[in-house]
Amino acid sequence: MDFQTVMENLEHLGKERTKKMYMSNGAEEPLYGVATGAMKPMAKEIRTDQTLADQLYDTGNYDAMYFAGIIAEPNGMTEADYDRWMDQAYFYMLSDYVVAVTLAEADIAQEVADKWIDSGENLRMSAGWSCYCWLLGSRKDHEFSEEKIAGMLERVENEIHSAPDRTKASMNNFIYTVATSFKPLHEKAVETSEKVGIVEMHRGNRKPAKLDAKENIMKQVEKGRIGFKRKYVRC
Repeated sequence: MDFQTVMENLEHLGKERTKKMYMSNGAEEPLYGVATGAMKPMAKEIRTDQTLADQLYDTGNYDAMYFAGIIAEPNGMTEADYDRWMDQAYFYMLSDYVVAVTLAEADIAQEVADKWIDSGENLRMSAGWSCYCWLLGSRKDHEFSEEKIAGMLERVENEIHSAPDRTKASMNNFIYTVATSFKPLHEKAVETSEKVGIVEMHRGNRKPAKLDAKENIMKQVEKGRIGFKRKYVRC
């Protein structure tokens, strides 16, 4: 399937209601409003195609950029490639749910995510923390340094309330993910959530969101889901 065919298919699959929902979350024109589930037949046919993925991502069309993440070859992308994708990720649904997700399946994931967390740039920091959430939620515990993850929890405790709003959300999710998916530090993550408390995240003209990692962790404890790992990161 070539570039033109994919773009035509995406346009055909677009729904005005979905488009409005994406735009209410920060997406900008051009976009068609394609539900992620509607992309699966095309994704199944193409599987992976990095050249096509780059062509689609470079359009600036949100739906095409999202689909690019689905068919990308994570280990076929270099750090420079991921940085280029991040440069074009203009809002969190791209930074955290396309770029960070794709990076999470690459061998260089932690190395790149660490640099993004230290970048001082809101969406890069958000993507870095989000990447660790995808990683911890899918890879085996022994693939991580317990000391490193503990240090990251301490960093979140010290910095979350002064962090940019989008980064706050990803940091809060990091606490939740460590508690839920990384058993060695479950108790420490719960303690961190208690120390951090409620995190207020401003969302433009909308009412600020009140983020409570502890409450969400306890829901997973009650369901007996501590240690949960997903089979796949990407759709």
